[in-house]
Amino acid sequence: MTESQFVALVREHQNIVHKICHLYGQGPEDREDLFQEILLQAWRGVAAFRGDSKFTTWLYQVGLNTAISRLRKAGRRPRETALENVPVHYAETPDIGSDAEVNALYRAIGELSEVDKAIVLLYLEDYDYKTIGEVVGITPNHVAVKMMRVKAKLKELAQKFI
Repeated sequence: MTESQFVALVREHQNIVHKICHLYGQGPEDREDLFQEILLQAWRGVAAFRGDSKFTTWLYQVGLNTAISRLRKAGRRPRETALENVPVHYAETPDIGSDAEVNALYRAIGELSEVDKAIVLLYLEDYDYKTIGEVVGITPNHVAVKMMRVKAKLKELAQKFI
């Protein structure tokens, strides 16, 4: 994949990265740093993308792995490497937080574990349990069980934030 193809795909699907940053970032600056880090990891790993899955599924996997790894490393900063000619920047998405119920849902999702956040994010994007399992690294049956538990927990948590 060429650099221009990569940039075009990232621009087309950057909402995926924005959602991950919104759930795993701890504020605007942290979200922007995470956005850049996800793009860097995606660029570094694009040569390994074989096309066995959709680009969006692969981008979710890279983004979620980067966000979760970053949380685990807490405090250790990655070495900065610039991508040449990639003018894609993080910007807050205007629709997030505009409605009280959506805001409560995102706050409730923020209370979940890293893996549960990833599962919910993919579920909200209408991915099937098989694809969610592939991205997160668990079986589709385990995804189904976790979703049942997470839905119940989200109902309880969302009420707290409304």
